[in-house]
Amino acid sequence: MLIFLDIDGVMVPAKSWERPCLLSDGFPEFSSKALLVLQNLISDDVTVMLTTSHKSRFNIQEWKEIFQRRGITINNLKTLDECSFGVSRKDEILNWFNLNSINEDFVILDDDKSLNALPTFLKDNLILTSPMVGLTENHLDIIKSKLGNNLHTT
Repeated sequence: MLIFLDIDGVMVPAKSWERPCLLSDGFPEFSSKALLVLQNLISDDVTVMLTTSHKSRFNIQEWKEIFQRRGITINNLKTLDECSFGVSRKDEILNWFNLNSINEDFVILDDDKSLNALPTFLKDNLILTSPMVGLTENHLDIIKSKLGNNLHTT
């Protein structure tokens, strides 16, 4: 399975009135609810593709360490290629799918409402979070229903 993962508004709720708690690596702490959901999705046959605007801030090894410090081990971690300034998340994801053919299930975890304009075959796999809440256990139920028997949760 392939997980396209945003961070802000998914793993880190975006509360304008509250500054996120930064850990020793200088990156925000993940929500405990989001951590629980992601932990349930990660297995050896899952690849996480970071779509976050922070994706170029760290190399893959640094990202693995960021996730590890927060309780998640991700062996298969990649990032979308950096696109030109001003390219939307929707276009980044579309570009990736236009350049890559996949034969596996996938899910897109994001809070960007512009992703509602994705083509149906992509939008059907979109889990749109509320930016102020992030990823929750309710989303895990939706992911399970979308992926059916192909999801092996812990």
